[in-house]
Amino acid sequence: MDFGLVLQTDPPASRVVSLMKRAERSGFTYGWTFDSAVLWQEPFVIYSQILANTQKLTVGPMVTNPGTRTWEVTASTFATLNDMFGNRTVCGIGRGDSAMRVAGRKPNTLARISEAMKVIRALGSGQEADLGGGTVVRFPWIKPGAELPVWMAAYGPKALKMTGEEADGFILQLADLYLTEYMVKAVKDAAVAAGRDPSEVKICVAAPAYVTEDDSPEKLAHAREQCRWFGGMVGNHVADLVSKYGEHSAAVPEELTDYIKAREGYDYSHHGRADNPDTAFVPDEIVDRFCLIGPVEKHIEKLNALRELGVDQFAVYDMHDAQEAVIDAYGSEVIPAVNS
Repeated sequence: MDFGLVLQTDPPASRVVSLMKRAERSGFTYGWTFDSAVLWQEPFVIYSQILANTQKLTVGPMVTNPGTRTWEVTASTFATLNDMFGNRTVCGIGRGDSAMRVAGRKPNTLARISEAMKVIRALGSGQEADLGGGTVVRFPWIKPGAELPVWMAAYGPKALKMTGEEADGFILQLADLYLTEYMVKAVKDAAVAAGRDPSEVKICVAAPAYVTEDDSPEKLAHAREQCRWFGGMVGNHVADLVSKYGEHSAAVPEELTDYIKAREGYDYSHHGRADNPDTAFVPDEIVDRFCLIGPVEKHIEKLNALRELGVDQFAVYDMHDAQEAVIDAYGSEVIPAVNS
């Protein structure tokens, strides 16, 4: 199993680079960041520094979207990094929840994501692509062998289907075992129906991880409070699904939708942060299901279960008060045990 580290690009950028270097030394092979131009610093500038200061780490956004930048600019940025550092990027893409809403725009449609994925992948790999209206372009400076995999974030049935049909990888932002099994199956089934080899679609589960010294109520309570923000972040996407499909729909499992009934609103200025005041509605049960918390052995147990469900990578959301400690614990105990 691969392991990734997910960070926000809060200033100073030097700290983001330092944590990514620490992660690579600890056995992590992917470095991901949020991508929301108003809330955080520009990630692609920082990727250049991460790549220059690491040897093998693959970097990318979790996730970018097709509305913030034009598609040829996104593709050119990835391709430039790959030309400089050797095919060490991955394009995670989604609807653009925070990036679009904070800028006063609606998240992107699936149709727009589909078109963007094709264009960004083709251009980033040195191929021609139609930018719309018959304008076909190709980057003349790309060398042979260039690659740009595009991984899609999804929850809903149509997005899961499209991921299996079109994406190189699937990003699932929660670590609940039942929902992981359900959604991975949906993606793999769609890949098969589209005539693809389902094993070619990489599966990445991303969620907060918080390692405690023991499983005492006090330690677990603190860990839950540090990770409760994640249920609020996921709740934004779930609320969109409920709005589209209804509160009780066979199209979306209630194991995903039930918990947002008490949700009253969301302030993006606290997005992805442990002190988010808009996540009090998230119950302990959801934190335990969606995240990895507890002593090292609990992390190993759940990661092994995720791997049995077909997960190729676990990406650690490291937004809490124990960033270095979690990286170090994973490097010294969790990753060696899972990959032994």
